[in-house]
Amino acid sequence: MNVREATLADVPAITEIYAHHVLHGFGTFEEVPPGHEEMAARMAAVQSRDLPYLVAEVHGRVVGFAYAGLFRPRTAYRYTAEDSVYVAPDRTGQGVGRTLLEEVCKRCEAIGLRSVLAVIGDSGNAGSIGVHRSCGFEMAGVLRGAGFKHGRWVDVVLMRLELNGGDSSPPVGDGWAFGG
Repeated sequence: MNVREATLADVPAITEIYAHHVLHGFGTFEEVPPGHEEMAARMAAVQSRDLPYLVAEVHGRVVGFAYAGLFRPRTAYRYTAEDSVYVAPDRTGQGVGRTLLEEVCKRCEAIGLRSVLAVIGDSGNAGSIGVHRSCGFEMAGVLRGAGFKHGRWVDVVLMRLELNGGDSSPPVGDGWAFGG
């Protein structure tokens, strides 16, 4: 498996993977899959802040993607990112998600961030909860019934990974680029 920065050439594969999760899962609360232009714009927004947006390839095929985006768009949050990880349905449970998540967190730490948050759709999303736990994330809370998708109420599970000492000392550096 090769993990690398995503490019515009990857947008069709990213869009297809994400569409599957929009239509069939609870990992995202979107209900209508965005098109290529929207997904390209989202990628550009992440990359403009010098945050990681990665793909995993196997034999030249994109089988997953992950990125660290803004948790909230206020400057006081500039040392915190929110991760997103999506894996092609035929590649789940094969280490793709974990490999991507580990690399996203490593890159967030390298740029001086202090925490990465996981905002996981569905308390029953054992795969995502397990991957985050295996990467060192700790449970931070559950927002019960925060969304309604596929005919049922869906929880949001919050998990947190401390980086660079977390909140034990003042930050060093500028965090993610706010002006992007």
